[in-house]
Amino acid sequence: MNKGTWHAIGAYVLWGFFPVYFKWLREIPALQVIGHRIIWSCLMLCAILLITRQWTTFRSQTRSRRVILIYLIAAFLIGINWLVFVWAINANFIVEVSLGYFLSPIVNVLMGVLFLRERLRPWQWLSIGLVAMGVLYLTLAYGRFPWIAITLALSFGVYGLVKKTAPLRSLNELTLETAILFVPALLYLLYCNEAARAASCTAARL
Repeated sequence: MNKGTWHAIGAYVLWGFFPVYFKWLREIPALQVIGHRIIWSCLMLCAILLITRQWTTFRSQTRSRRVILIYLIAAFLIGINWLVFVWAINANFIVEVSLGYFLSPIVNVLMGVLFLRERLRPWQWLSIGLVAMGVLYLTLAYGRFPWIAITLALSFGVYGLVKKTAPLRSLNELTLETAILFVPALLYLLYCNEAARAASCTAARL
């Protein structure tokens, strides 16, 4: 196997352990977890760009309105995906989260066929049909409408479609997406901090 395959396997193994990690944080509201994820990811990514001397290139590539618009949409979609993912895990909907990522390949294929005019060979349609049958079985066995799974699959699928038109490299892409979400995340965490301080002061007076 080539290097890229090993990277993909490593990424999916780490992703598989994410639910365990987020379960340790179940006492913290999902929105606060995502806020910290955005802020610290953005700061670390900016540090990497500075250390590797790519900051100037990053700034020059992100001055276009078209680039900002593309990544504004992408940031919104991935923010929704992250938030629903963390909330669902901490609310004990892990099976539905898994179903959402089983649905993702089907959504990605549909996006490619419908919007990118890609064509599938008969054997590829057969494999997609088998996956769809498996997902349908799991959905029926689950016993209720899987809105969490559908939200995860659609947000991630549309995110991938938007990124097909995106001009930046992966490091610069993630940096820009987290930078777009940085200010809302910071303001929300500051609000939570002030609310907790006010509640603590009120409790102390009582």
